[in-house]
Amino acid sequence: MPYSIWVHFSTFGCIFRHLDAFFLSNSIGNGLYTSANVGETVFTVIVVTIGLVLFAFLIGNMQKYLQSVSRQLEEWRVKRADTEIWMDHRNLPPELKESIRHYDRFMWLATKQVDEETILNDLPIDLRRQIKGYLCLSLVRQVPLFNEMDETTLDAVCERLKPTYWTESMFLVKEGHPVNQMFFIIRGRLDSCTTDGGRPGFFNSCKIGPGDFCGEELLTWALNPRADVVFPLSTRTVKAITEVEAFALVAEDLKFVTSIFRRLHTKQLRHTFRFYSHQWRTWAASFIQAAWRRHKKLKKMAGGRDRECEKPPQRTFWSRYAETLLWNMVLRNSGRLASSSAVTTLQKPVEPDFD
Repeated sequence: MPYSIWVHFSTFGCIFRHLDAFFLSNSIGNGLYTSANVGETVFTVIVVTIGLVLFAFLIGNMQKYLQSVSRQLEEWRVKRADTEIWMDHRNLPPELKESIRHYDRFMWLATKQVDEETILNDLPIDLRRQIKGYLCLSLVRQVPLFNEMDETTLDAVCERLKPTYWTESMFLVKEGHPVNQMFFIIRGRLDSCTTDGGRPGFFNSCKIGPGDFCGEELLTWALNPRADVVFPLSTRTVKAITEVEAFALVAEDLKFVTSIFRRLHTKQLRHTFRFYSHQWRTWAASFIQAAWRRHKKLKKMAGGRDRECEKPPQRTFWSRYAETLLWNMVLRNSGRLASSSAVTTLQKPVEPDFD
């Protein structure tokens, strides 16, 4: 036998022996013989069969889950494709297109393409109320205004809340625009500012977050039994700084809730509304600033008059009489100017009618 052929067979035999040893060392039941007992054999067959069935169920559930995720992803891709076609058809600017894409991505991550309202509407009323209370009650209680209500009113509020989502740089309400929803912030940060109707030199801004609310002008409108159909105008501009999740009460639902409100007869609710309303806070701060400026101006004028009185008078009776008349006229004009500035600094918000 040639040397090359002998080396070939030797190499093949070595590999075969290694594979055989590896197979024997990893085989289940290595070195064991099949039992001759019928009961043990039946038990082994049953265990193996159950294992195969459970493994088949596992594979089936994984396949269903992957198909569900794939179906949702495919629906989202189709929706995105339709949106892209529509944006190109309407010739939207690039920055507006990017805002729409960003909102679609945020909604996909926030909801996973699941319509909560559709699922809840298919359930019985009692079960729907329990689910809404579990999801919203603890969040609604973070709003100080709602924390003063009883359980019945809170259930009515939770039942009518609708989830809304906002991405950064989006406006919830704009100053001077009609308000048709009241928002209760759950997550995110927002900037609330006002220019008092565009008055030159006036600007007020504050940050709001979880537990705050905006659109309280609609609450005052809903509490007024003689309110007209026209929605009130917003006194502030609210803009999202980060991604925001909130619950919204539309005007019709808020009107129903406030009908329960009016039977509470509590003054503490009015004080709570004033304290946490950014519209009332802005008016109070502006009123205090105007009163302080008036006080400083009058004090300065009184100090100047005292210094003039300390000088030795070298004047006639008529000169002193004319000076007194002129000084009284200046004081009256300054007082009228200061009081008018204190009043016109910012229009006082309408009192909520809780009685």
